[in-house]
Amino acid sequence: MLLSSFIDVGVEVDMTVSIGSNFSGRRLALGIGLLMLASAMPAGAEALSGAGSSAAEPVYKAWAKAYGRNQNFQLVYDPAGSSAGVKKIKANEVAFGASDVPPSEAELVADKLVLVPTFVTGAVPIVNLPKIGAGKLRLSGDTLVAIYSGKITRWNAAEIQSLNAGLALPDLEIKPVVRSDGSGTTYYFSDYLSKISPAFKDAFGVKTSIAWPGNFIGAKGGDGVAKIVKETIGAIGYIDFDYVGGFGLNPVQLRNGAGEFVAPGAASFRAALRASEWTGKGNFQATLTNMQANGAWPITMGTFVLLPKVSPKSDETALALRFFVWALLKGDQVTENMSFVRLPDKMQGLAFKALSSVTDQKGRAIGLEAMSEQSKL
Repeated sequence: MLLSSFIDVGVEVDMTVSIGSNFSGRRLALGIGLLMLASAMPAGAEALSGAGSSAAEPVYKAWAKAYGRNQNFQLVYDPAGSSAGVKKIKANEVAFGASDVPPSEAELVADKLVLVPTFVTGAVPIVNLPKIGAGKLRLSGDTLVAIYSGKITRWNAAEIQSLNAGLALPDLEIKPVVRSDGSGTTYYFSDYLSKISPAFKDAFGVKTSIAWPGNFIGAKGGDGVAKIVKETIGAIGYIDFDYVGGFGLNPVQLRNGAGEFVAPGAASFRAALRASEWTGKGNFQATLTNMQANGAWPITMGTFVLLPKVSPKSDETALALRFFVWALLKGDQVTENMSFVRLPDKMQGLAFKALSSVTDQKGRAIGLEAMSEQSKL
């Protein structure tokens, strides 16, 4: 990934560092007083603690495995959900929090936190329907709204059948499964449904935790949703994309804003990303749902890490900084091998700018030092 232009302060870059084959021949530009102060690493294993997004867990663990090949390093990560990740980093219980939902600028300032985008994924409706092959069922935003508002209750309803000519839909009760914990996946799922239906937004809102109808089945974490859907005939749930393959689940096709039925995956996440303000304006506070573009997955979402702006625990924050600088510089192949989407170059630059701003309580620029150190590896 590119580290050039990671800080936009109008200062001309006066130093470059050659990049090896892992960067496909690109060059790394480091400027504006980037301190070449790489300090010696302490001997012995280093354990990095993090908590939050379940959607982010597989990528962060895969990054950690790759990073650990050349470092005495271990990641201890609790996929407790995005809401828990934010709470834990605010309380300084972990070195980093992970959330699929970015706090507002006002919240970041008030809580003295730095927000760093890491990669792009998606939320996926999944079903358990006898004799319906994987990826064959088609749904629209309108039918999802009706299902999750409790208005469509059987799988052979006319609204669903009209989207699925040729499929023999069973006369079964629809059993919606939802997250019972605070979840970024719930946030983006409800954000999408609210864009489709103002009435849904008025009734349920766009939140990490929703007061769903009382007959819905609640489950904690993505693994909880996956297990219940897999065990329950007639169930429908929404899940982070990684769980689809990991649990052998049956994803649906969704009709997107361009009127196409699309399947979830890296190609459709990338199409949504290209059409978004992330790519066009560098605005990663914007959501990636319901993009009006060919090939775009309707419930695409980003994920983020949160770090203290001024660290009270400089050693563990420095370890987190080194890890995420490495991941953004060298983790592209790991990310894309898992069918997720790396950040666009503009987003990478903003991510490095955020990382560079972290200091310890004495004003030491530990973010800049992490970037200097990792650029040498």
